[in-house]
Amino acid sequence: MWKNFLSTFILIFLAELGDKTQLTTMLMAAHNESLLGVFLGAISALIVTTLLGVIIGSFISEIIPANYIHLGAGTAFIIIGVLLLIGKF
Repeated sequence: MWKNFLSTFILIFLAELGDKTQLTTMLMAAHNESLLGVFLGAISALIVTTLLGVIIGSFISEIIPANYIHLGAGTAFIIIGVLLLIGKF
């Protein structure tokens, strides 16, 4: 369990650094006096989206083989990356 926890923490932590979620949170904090409110709102949103990801991922993995999930996720990231580069996303 701790190995999964640590690897997931490191992966998500590094992925979120400089992400639009972090930048949005910084912007909200800069424009609000209630930093606690911004913090609690941000962590609540991340908890709920993470919970949805775990539940949906668990459900999908029972139906679709892992290699197809990896292929689909990789393809989606490449498409999003290309769209970002050409300014369409």
